[in-house]
Amino acid sequence: MGQVVIFAEKPSQAKAYAEAFPVARKTKHFIELQPCETFPNGATITWGVGHLVELKQPAEYHAEWKRWSLKVLPMIPENYEFKVAKGKWDQFQAVKALFKEASMLINACDVDREGSNIFYSILKQTKVKSKPIQRLWINSLEVEEIRKGFQTLRDNQQDYQMYIEAQTRQISDWLVGMNASRLYTMLLKEKGLNETISVGRVQSPTVYMIYERHVEIEQFQPENFYELKSEFHSRMGSYTGKADFKSKKYEEALAALEKAHIQEKKRLPATIQSVEKKPKKVLPPKLHSLSTLQQKANRIWKYSPAKVLEVAQSLYEKKLISYPRSDCQFITDAEFAYLKQKLPQYQEMMKKPFEPARLSASKRYVDGSKVEEHYAIIPTKSIPSADKLAGLSLMEKNIYAEIVRSALAMFHRDYMYEETKIVTDVQGLLFKTVGKVELDRGFQELWPAPKEQKKEAPPLPLVEKGEDVDAMVQIHQGTTQPPKPFTEGQLVQMMKTCGKLIEDDAESDILKEVEGIGTEATRASIIETIKRHGYIDVQKNIVSITEKGKVLCQAIAGSLLASPIMTAKWESYLRKISAGTGTQQAFLQNIEKFLRHLIETAPQIVQTTDITAAAELAEPAVKGPIAKCPSCHQGELLEKKSFYGCSRYQEGCKFTISKRIASKKITASQVRDLCEKGLTKPIKGFKSKKGSSFSARLKLTQEKIEFDFSI
Repeated sequence: MGQVVIFAEKPSQAKAYAEAFPVARKTKHFIELQPCETFPNGATITWGVGHLVELKQPAEYHAEWKRWSLKVLPMIPENYEFKVAKGKWDQFQAVKALFKEASMLINACDVDREGSNIFYSILKQTKVKSKPIQRLWINSLEVEEIRKGFQTLRDNQQDYQMYIEAQTRQISDWLVGMNASRLYTMLLKEKGLNETISVGRVQSPTVYMIYERHVEIEQFQPENFYELKSEFHSRMGSYTGKADFKSKKYEEALAALEKAHIQEKKRLPATIQSVEKKPKKVLPPKLHSLSTLQQKANRIWKYSPAKVLEVAQSLYEKKLISYPRSDCQFITDAEFAYLKQKLPQYQEMMKKPFEPARLSASKRYVDGSKVEEHYAIIPTKSIPSADKLAGLSLMEKNIYAEIVRSALAMFHRDYMYEETKIVTDVQGLLFKTVGKVELDRGFQELWPAPKEQKKEAPPLPLVEKGEDVDAMVQIHQGTTQPPKPFTEGQLVQMMKTCGKLIEDDAESDILKEVEGIGTEATRASIIETIKRHGYIDVQKNIVSITEKGKVLCQAIAGSLLASPIMTAKWESYLRKISAGTGTQQAFLQNIEKFLRHLIETAPQIVQTTDITAAAELAEPAVKGPIAKCPSCHQGELLEKKSFYGCSRYQEGCKFTISKRIASKKITASQVRDLCEKGLTKPIKGFKSKKGSSFSARLKLTQEKIEFDFSI
């Protein structure tokens, strides 16, 4: 009779499980547990190293698919085949041997689609069949939760459906990635761009959203507008107001004043028509999902979404927080009960004592019907000691404190303030003034005040209805501002809520239903992927599109690859597969149809793509000297990682030229022109501090680089 074999996603997860039970022995490939209450005959824990099994490469199906050629497209295998990933053969063999001997298998990978995929793809590759399978379903790696989870295992029906969905997603990504990447790389190569163009089902529409924002900013034409503002003087002090008027024409603003017989900047009598005071409140924020945590950490500390996920995963493995890859902002009654019980300890740890304002569960936070695989990210029952807290990195401390604060806020008071609205009548023209007085900071006391405080308007003077005041009216000129480029945190939000960008209501609803493009667990890695492929650049948290990114977007414009709707519709159908109302076969047939259409239509669109700037930047790194140093006239300028510098640096020549000037990458040939001619050709795509693009030449004047606008 074989033993129970528990399969974990990775070694750290296996180690956490083993800590909950008495261990008999540990080896390189597995951990044996002693017989105990949960496992009367003992058990063996083994693990993957993420994906031990992956899809085969095109050349492993057909030799002619090895060569990148338009003639072999589309590459659609009759059957999709998997292989053991490079460097993971030993672990796979150990897992296979254990699976063969097992009396029962327990899938103890992460409770998500990817966890299901990892387990079943390995099981299929081992060719082990007809073993009973159960599923561990937990959200925390605390000992108590692990023991409880193994005592209440689930059957594998939902788990298997999730695997089919994840495998379908994996195959469709392979089909689109392998075919479309080769298609666009070869078509653009024919035009003269010698770059590998990576195209993906999710990454391409993400790049396109950034490109659209870039085009909006570049094409933005600022316009002046005119408003009517007034300064008022009462017995108790001054305040300002604004009329309900806005026009692009100065003459119309002047006419509005003339109609009311108001002379600009002249002291006039006015009367307070009404004073309305209303108490207002702001509820404590909802609990965090991964994306809201990523957005907040990016806003406060400029952490990248990938870094936030990495830090949250580390806190999860340290048993301090619940499962981090959650798209849910609700918890069940069970989690609420322990958070309530541990409330005094969390308060003490955070040094934030307060009298709880609410101790009963509110539907804003606690709703079991809205919790599917995972609940919101919350602190676990384990309260870390002062030493454990001190041992965390600064990032871990910050992220952990944010998660604890969001849980504490649930029990705290609302933020209360009083809003005052004053309407002042100046010869029939009404001016509105709105002011705010803070009454109770409530839950906001839990968070440190932001370093950059918004300039608060001065409190309004105490005035009464019917009171006479003095007015000084003037026409105020404003200018419309361009849209701002995305930050990395906003990019996560845009991927999640891109339905708001779509005007068609039906299509917009699809996006909302699946929460945009990508999944909660994959958005950060998608952003990292498009950075790695050189499609976007992130400087000081501002995301901008590169020349290579622009070429990709021009090439895919008008195709489904440029549309978040395509990805959303696909995600929508993929969800149906795990719900049992859709099939892998139907989905992959659609993908094949899409690819055939793309191969037919892409050549025409690529013909109109401008590759000039990208081709210029695609020049290979210069190994040797670029030009004579214009400073010491003895050394040669060499290419370094982030700058071009003189070869006589050791001898004291400190002349350098940065590889990036005003967000624009500077090429070796432009550096050569600077050194030899003192002036470059016109360069497009410099960015001002406000984010708008401009063109200029670079000029070398007394060893300083300046912009020359005489193009």
